[in-house]
Amino acid sequence: MKKILYILIIILISNLDSYSQKFAYIDTDYILNKIPEFKQAQDKLDNLSSQWQKEIEDKYADVDAMYKSYQQEQVLLTEPMKNKREEAIMNKEIETKELQNKYFSPQGDLYMKRQELIKPIQDKIYDAVQQLANNNKYAIIFDSSSDLIMLYSNPNLDKSDKILEILGY
Repeated sequence: MKKILYILIIILISNLDSYSQKFAYIDTDYILNKIPEFKQAQDKLDNLSSQWQKEIEDKYADVDAMYKSYQQEQVLLTEPMKNKREEAIMNKEIETKELQNKYFSPQGDLYMKRQELIKPIQDKIYDAVQQLANNNKYAIIFDSSSDLIMLYSNPNLDKSDKILEILGY
């Protein structure tokens, strides 16, 4: 009887291992920094952003110059001339704010360009993660570069280099 109970316990323990779930994690920041296309895309975005930012700053400088000029000449201007200059300053400022929104709003040109350049790379990484998960039967793969707080992580479970290998880097 004890022998049968002992054999049953061994069978149960060995079966528990087959029901366990496998976990892994990756670091997408690490992966992205190892991909040359990402660096090139990031450089393009940075150049566009600084170019557009300079354009916006120049326009605000024009508005500021218009306002200072208006303040200096205000005592010499008639009421209709004052109104016309104030309106021109306000229109220039509104135009500049609209341009700033066009470039930097959540649906602006910079966001669209980021989607165009970065999204395909992120999709490739996602596909590689899916492939890794399916091939190795991982239940969950975490991203350590996200807001997820990992108090401890076993380096053996880091599959970032495996993702780079799947992507061909």
